[in-house]
Amino acid sequence: MAAFLAQPVASATGTPTAERSTPGRPRLLVVHPGAELYGADRVLLESATALATRFDVTVALPGPGPLVGALQERGLPVVQCRMPVLRRAAFRPRGALQLLSDAVLGALPALRLLRRHPAGVYVNTLTLPSWPLLARLANRPSVCHVHEAERSQPRLLRRAMAVCPALADRVIANSRFTLDVLTEIAPRLRARTAVVHNGIAAPGPALPARARLDGPLRLLFVGRLSPRKGPQVAVATLQELLARGVDARLQLLGSVFEGYEWFEAELRQTVDAAGLGDRVDFLGFRPDVWPRLTAADVVLVPSVGDESFGNTAVEAVLATRPLVVSDASGLREAAAGYRSAQPVAVGRAADWADAVQRVTAGWATFRGLAWDDAAEARRRHAPRLHQERLVEAVAGIARGTARLDARPARREEAAGRPVLAGPAPVG
Repeated sequence: MAAFLAQPVASATGTPTAERSTPGRPRLLVVHPGAELYGADRVLLESATALATRFDVTVALPGPGPLVGALQERGLPVVQCRMPVLRRAAFRPRGALQLLSDAVLGALPALRLLRRHPAGVYVNTLTLPSWPLLARLANRPSVCHVHEAERSQPRLLRRAMAVCPALADRVIANSRFTLDVLTEIAPRLRARTAVVHNGIAAPGPALPARARLDGPLRLLFVGRLSPRKGPQVAVATLQELLARGVDARLQLLGSVFEGYEWFEAELRQTVDAAGLGDRVDFLGFRPDVWPRLTAADVVLVPSVGDESFGNTAVEAVLATRPLVVSDASGLREAAAGYRSAQPVAVGRAADWADAVQRVTAGWATFRGLAWDDAAEARRRHAPRLHQERLVEAVAGIARGTARLDARPARREEAAGRPVLAGPAPVG
C-alpha cells in the first residue's frame, strides 16, 4: 500500500512534516527530480522559498537527501513520491522498464497530491514529463521550469525532453540560451515561455581575495565529477601549469552521479599516473560551497558539454574570485559583462593555463575587478528579484492569467537586469 501513497518526510526532529493549509492562500505543489544540493537543487530551494511567499507550498521529491533538510529548515513541508525521471538511461532496456514502473506506481499518489493542490504544480525540470500530463487529468494548471539545454544530444532525446514543457500550461527558462535550444525542437513554445535568470543568494559580507599570492596558487573546481563538467580539463590545466614552473594546487569539490563511479576512478588514476597525488585534493560533496570558494585564488568552470546557464560561474563571481570559464553555451551568458572572468576555448588545457597565468601576472588588477564584479553579480542575481519574477509567472497560471506585460521586461533587459520575458500567452 505504501507504494500508492505519497509519504510525508520526517523533519530533523523525527516528526513528519504536514502539508500547509492556510485560509485564503492557494496550495501549490512543487516537484523536483532529486534531493541533493548541487546547482539545480539549490535553485529549487530558492524557488520553493520564493513561491512560499504567495502560496502554501508542498515539495515532492523522489527520495531522501540533503535537500530535504534544507527545505525543512525554511519551513517547507516535504513529501516523498515515486516519479518517473527521464534520463539517458531510460533509452536502454533496463532504464525503460524502470521508467515505466515509476510511472505506473507513482501515478495514483501523484494524482492525489495534485487534487490537494488547486493552484497547480510547479515542475522544476523538463525531466519529469508525467506531472504536466497528470495535472491535465486532475484539472490543475502546470508550470515547467526548464534548466536543461543540451544542444549536442541526439535529436530523439531532445524531442523526448521537450514533452514536459509541451504539456505544461506555462514554461519558464533559466536563460536565453535554454530558450533557444528548447525552441529549436518545439518552436511553438516560445510564445508561452518566460526567461527568468536564476537567483543566487550571495554569502555574507564579501571577502576580497588575498592581497599577495604567497605559496601555491589555489585552483578550485566545483561541480559534479562527470565528463561533461570537465574536471579532467582542470587536472590537465594544473599539469600544464606545473610544467611551466607555476606552483599550484587543485581542489575538486563535488562527487559523482550514480552510475558514473567509473569516471571518478579514471580521474584518480590519471592524477596518480601524472604524479599529482600531492597536488590534487578530492573533497567530495559539501553542501556549503562558500568556504572553499573564499579559500581559492582562481575558480575553473571547464565544462565540455552544454550548460543551460552556469550557477557555479556566478557563485565564483559572488565570492569575489577571478574566474576562468568555458566560452560556450549558457556559461557565456552567465559570465557576460564580468571583467574578472575569462572565457576560454573548451577543453584546451594550454589555453586554460594561459588564462590562469594572466590572472597571476596581473593579480592586483584581477583582484580589484573581482571585487567590483561581485557587487554587480549581487544586483543581477538578487534572490528578491528572482522571487518577484518567478512568483509573477507562476501566479499568472494559478489565477488563469494568459498574458504578462513585456514592456517592463524589455526595459530591464536593456539595463542588464534579470529578465522575465514576454509577452507569454498561456495554452
